[in-house]
Amino acid sequence: MPRKIEIKDFLLTIKKNKDNVKFKVRRSRYLYTLVITDKEKAEKLKQSLPPGLAVKELK
Repeated sequence: MPRKIEIKDFLLTIKKNKDNVKFKVRRSRYLYTLVITDKEKAEKLKQSLPPGLAVKELK
């Protein structure tokens, strides 16, 4: 059964490589990863995150 979640309750890790940017969200059961190869789209997504979210950025 689908559940509604709040993104503010989870840890987000952003990992930048030379080819792509990975957004990783840790949930209680799974680790969800979104891989974006376009640097501009990744920056827009990073700007749209809620300000209260715990973000850990790796380079």
